[in-house]
Order: sequence, then C-alpha cells, then structure tokens
Amino acid sequence: MVYSKIPLAQTVVQLCKLKNIKHIVISPGSRNAPLTIGFTNDDFFTCYSIVDERCAAFFGLGIAQQTKETVAMICTSGSALLNYYPAISEAFYSDIPLVVLSADRPKHLINVGDGQTINQKNVFENHILYSANLKLDLKDENKLPQKEELPIFKNLENKLERMLGLQQGIQSFNETEINTALNLAKLKKGPVHINVPLDEPLYELTETLTVKPKVEVLDIKPIKIDATELDDCLDEWYVAKRKMILVGVLEPNSIEQQFLEDLANDDGVLVFTETTSNLHHPNFFPSIDKIIAPLSEEELKDLQPDILLTFGGMIVSKKVKAFLRKHKPKQHWHIDEKKAYDTFFCLTKHIEVSPNQFFSAFISKITHVAKSNYFERWSLIKKHRSKKHLEYIKQIPFSDFLVFNHVLKAIPNKTILQLGNSSAIRYAQLFNLNPSLEVFCNRGTSGIDGSTSTAIGCSVAANKQTTFITGDLSFFYDSNGLWNSYIPNNFRIIVINNQGGGIFRILPGHKNTDKFENYFETTHHLTAKHLSDMYSFEYNKASNETELSELLKEFFNESNSPKLLEIFTPRTENDSILTVSYTHLRDHETGRNLVC
Repeated sequence: MVYSKIPLAQTVVQLCKLKNIKHIVISPGSRNAPLTIGFTNDDFFTCYSIVDERCAAFFGLGIAQQTKETVAMICTSGSALLNYYPAISEAFYSDIPLVVLSADRPKHLINVGDGQTINQKNVFENHILYSANLKLDLKDENKLPQKEELPIFKNLENKLERMLGLQQGIQSFNETEINTALNLAKLKKGPVHINVPLDEPLYELTETLTVKPKVEVLDIKPIKIDATELDDCLDEWYVAKRKMILVGVLEPNSIEQQFLEDLANDDGVLVFTETTSNLHHPNFFPSIDKIIAPLSEEELKDLQPDILLTFGGMIVSKKVKAFLRKHKPKQHWHIDEKKAYDTFFCLTKHIEVSPNQFFSAFISKITHVAKSNYFERWSLIKKHRSKKHLEYIKQIPFSDFLVFNHVLKAIPNKTILQLGNSSAIRYAQLFNLNPSLEVFCNRGTSGIDGSTSTAIGCSVAANKQTTFITGDLSFFYDSNGLWNSYIPNNFRIIVINNQGGGIFRILPGHKNTDKFENYFETTHHLTAKHLSDMYSFEYNKASNETELSELLKEFFNESNSPKLLEIFTPRTENDSILTVSYTHLRDHETGRNLVC
C-alpha cells in the first residue's frame, strides 16, 4: 500500500479509518492531493469522485442520511470549500453527520496574493458543530540546523532535540483536534470542519506509515429523564382535555409501535403527522392542511390544545404554524436529545431525551386521563375532509394537484421517496401516502439547491428503489447532480414542469405581470430531455392524464438505465385549482356543526 509522504495527511486518513468513516466523497484538486492519495489507496474506504463541490456535499449528505454514519468530503483550497456551505447548513439543522476535510495553503501564503486562497479558518462558524484548524508539519529540511543558527545552540544535538519536540507538539495538537471533531460529528449528529494546511511537494509517496495516531474513545453517557419533570408532565396530562401531538421529520421506524398504539387510543389526543414523519395509524391525522385550511375562527378556537407535544424535525405546514402561533396552547413540550425550537412562541418544556425514552417512561405511568371527546369530534372532520377531497379530484382538470394524486398512488411498495422542496413537498402533504414508503426531504433549511444530489446519494447508499419527485426549477438548479457515475439503474426522477416557480403563484402577489413572471415565478421553456440524453437517463414525457396513466404502468419496472419522467402541467391554472380545493373541503351547510 502507498501513502502520502506528508505526516499530517497520513494522520487524517488513519484517524478516519480508526473511527470507521468509510464513505469518502472527493472533488478533484491539487492541494488536496495528499488526502486523495491516502483515501483512494486504502481498500477500507469507498471513495466517490464528484466534480461539483455543492453537489458532492449533498451527495454525501444523502449517503449519511441512509447509512446513519459519518461521511467525509474532501476538497481543494479556495472557493471550492464555500460550495459545501448549503449542504453543511442542511446537515446542521437536520442532524446529519458530515466531516469536511478542506485542504489549505500554509499560513504564510494566505492574504499575500497567492492563487486559489481564501481565509478558510472557521468559515462555517455559524452552522458547524466544531472547527478544527490543524497545524502544518515541519518540513524535513527545517529539522536540520542552518550554519548561521549554530551559535544559538550549544551543539547540534540540542538543535535536533528542539526541532523534534516541536514536531511532536504539532502532531499531538493535530491528533487531538481531529479526534475531537470526528467524535462530535458522531455524538452530536451534525457537520464538523477540519482544515488541513498542506505544503508542496504534494504528490510524494511512501510505502511506510510514519505516524501512529492515538484514538480518543468516544465517551457516551446514558441520558435519563428527570423524575421530577416526568411527574410534572403526568400531572398536567391528567387534567388536560385537549392534547395535540405534532410530529415533524423522523427516520422511518424510529418510534416503537406500541407507543403509537397507546397514543392513538387516547380519546383526548390528536396526533397530527407530516409526510416526513414516516408515522402511520388509522387514528392519526395526516394531511394537516386539509383539516386546518377550511376552518372558521370559531372552529380554530375549538381545536386549540391545552397541551401541545412535539417531536421530530422541522414542520412543513405553514397553516398549522399560523394556527398554533395565534391560538397558543397553554403548554408546549418538545422532546429531543439535542435541541428545542420555540416554533410557536410558547415553549414551556424541553425534554432532553429521545421520544422512545420519554414515552417508555411516561405512558407506563399514566393511570387515568380526563374524559374528552376531542378525538371523536375531529375524527368526524377528518372523515368529512377525506370525502370532499376525493370528490374534488374527480372534477378537476389535468394539473399539479391531479398529477400528485396519480404519481403518489403509483410508487411501488417499500421504496424510498425523496421529495424536492417548495411545491413538491407541499403537494405531497395533501395526500395520504402508502405507509410502506420511506419519505425524505431536505427540510433543515428547506432549500431547492441540492435535492437532486441528495436523492442520488440516497439511492447509491440504499439497497432499494428510490423515486425522486421534484419541481422544474429545483431540478434545473441542481442539474449538475446528474454528473455522477454512481447512479443505480433503479433510480427514478419525476419532474413536474409547470414552466416556472409555481409556488409563487400560490403566494400573495401581483400575478400575470412581466416583473412577477421574470423575477418571482421565473418562467421558462426548458425541458429535461437534453439533460436526460447527456446523462444516459431513459426519458419519457406526459402532457395529459391519459399519457401519464399509461407511462406510470411501466415507469418503475426494471431497466438498464435510470429513468426520468417529465410531466408538463398548465402554468397559469395550477394555483387556482389548489386554492379552490381548500374552499371545496368545507361543507358550508354542515361544516360548523361537525365540531359543535
């Protein structure tokens, strides 16, 4: 086996190996050559070459999302590092472990006009768990005394001992920093940055390891729920008649089924689940906006909970956020080992354990609850909304709304569904999904910038078919994500092309003006056909319901290449069809009586 001759590069590679970091995403460059040499010449690592650093980072995020293991990304110096930032911020808010290994120039070459050089120290300061800024190794020639320096020392032996001691101090510092960063990425589940200064020559090889870095063992202390806090929760739970549970982003199968059954069978509890929660039960309330949007002010007050219990990641539904910010619960508890956002401006408890730990301790101690018809009344609303939803679908023309109805039903069982942001995730929230699907979406920052790359990284790491549904702007924005030689043949992309940012037509604004169409909606006449040809995707398109139904029959079948289906919908009609759907959901004659 060959290694880089640079001790610091060897140290980084060996500690990643000792920490069992297997997946390495590398973007080409010269300054990072010592790291690339080390990782690619060791069969322990699975290395990927992705040219575009922004895509590379999201690709790595997709792998980490599926493997639940830390993924490392390597780039050269300069602006290459900055292209990681969108994925770093997503990982930061979505609790996904990533380690950035950025090559840097020596300190004396920074801010002197040297090429491909920026200030890389702490560059992700506000969105990183830890920044390690390593020290440059002493070069071999610097370890030997120069003639003019000899008078300073009593003898040559003193000079050598001093230089050796300096290098040992540098090595010890670097090992500690690397260990700290890698441990935090795993323990705290988030991104870390290790900045690695490397001096020329960069390509020298050796067959001998010159370092044996020490591993600092990760000290994981068991977390226990506070007994007093648990008792306080129980006391408040007993007397509350309206308890709402709102679940955001969760890993599939992360909550024990028995806890879900217990919550579902409590007459005083409503469990609202987002598409990204991956939680399903007949008594739960998915498609939140279908229930919230048509409600009158009187009905909203009737829905107002005494206790709001939340767990999971970010909430998609703007309507439930607006409702709970206006009609605040008396108590808001959030369960999370790491953080609690005051999303509704009324947070009263941050319970710092996992949801399973909390429910294991909490549910087993519930001896009684106040009588309530909270669940019963809102079950009638849910049933009513579902009926009206189905009626509406039967009467609408070809549109985004109708497309999602067809596409979501056609996705095969037990596959992964990756959703793009903006329109894609919001339309998906209006439908009851197949419970066997595993749903993912970059909701940490909710950006459109890396959805395609994330979905591809996911498909590479997962041993099952992955389907990615995205809007046209998001797809074209991240089209470099297709510049990837690792895409499996069972990967499927569905692009819903409404010729612009259709989400902006739904938001308040002056529509159908030149400024709106150019600067908000960003209308276009692009198609994914040429990209599909360039990247060897099998391409199909649909422009009406008949074409779509026929294509979906075979779209998910086995193939010799990945597939892309582009669906063209009417740009100026989609917004009104969606808006009217909320009006249709309300029964003007009986709607109010359903909650009285």
